[in-house]
Amino acid sequence: MAARRLGWPLARKPGEAPPPGQQERELTLVEHLEELRRAVIVCLIAWAATTIVAFLFNQRLIAILERPLHLALRNTHSPFGQKVVVTSPIQGLAIPFEVAAVAGVILALPVIVWQLWRFIAPGLRATERRLAFPFVFGTLFFFALGGLFAYFVIPIGLAFLATFLGSNAVYLPDLGAYLSFLALVVLVFGVTFEMPVVLCILGAIGVVSSQQLRRWRKAAVFVIVFVALIVTPGADPFTPTFLSLALIIFYEGSILFIRHALHR
Repeated sequence: MAARRLGWPLARKPGEAPPPGQQERELTLVEHLEELRRAVIVCLIAWAATTIVAFLFNQRLIAILERPLHLALRNTHSPFGQKVVVTSPIQGLAIPFEVAAVAGVILALPVIVWQLWRFIAPGLRATERRLAFPFVFGTLFFFALGGLFAYFVIPIGLAFLATFLGSNAVYLPDLGAYLSFLALVVLVFGVTFEMPVVLCILGAIGVVSSQQLRRWRKAAVFVIVFVALIVTPGADPFTPTFLSLALIIFYEGSILFIRHALHR
């Protein structure tokens, strides 16, 4: 068991004797730091390995990331077609490394989450452990879903921004600026898509109920639309609209889940 390996005591009721053969021992500060150092080293090794693998395929990765921009450029009638530019002498080298580093973090995420779980799990109670797994899984799933949703939505907003001036300007996007913009949109969608996870966890621990969420529906819709307008970068009306619709659907789905699955 992880708790016995780390030496952390398992959560027990007050006065309850430890299981036979289990020697309860509190870890010292040095031992805690040693466990943390080991977990950090494992995560760094995993990140370095996945970054190297991602760098070997950096051209394919960049082509995948450029696809939303190419879709947006199809209707711009630019004399440069669907090409992007690099405006800095070092961007040609920096961009592949940056893309590989971010892809490495994503690919190493299972190892990072596992190491974090091994470090904190022995200090959790049994009920907290039961909630921790669906919380971690739900967090990763909805963040990935938000990023994927943003990837398919962003061409609509980019096309609007690229064609807004019509023939008065030639749209010539910079690759570095575009990738930064894409990363920001993906991050915004990924973070905001965590809303159903938060609501369901609050429902599981009894902080909110489905009846309360139904009573707050109108206010929640207003807040969702307001937040979507504030947090989405750019000035197109499509990106915040799609984000608002997705979050409203998630809000209603959270009500149904809390009512039927959690019976609250």
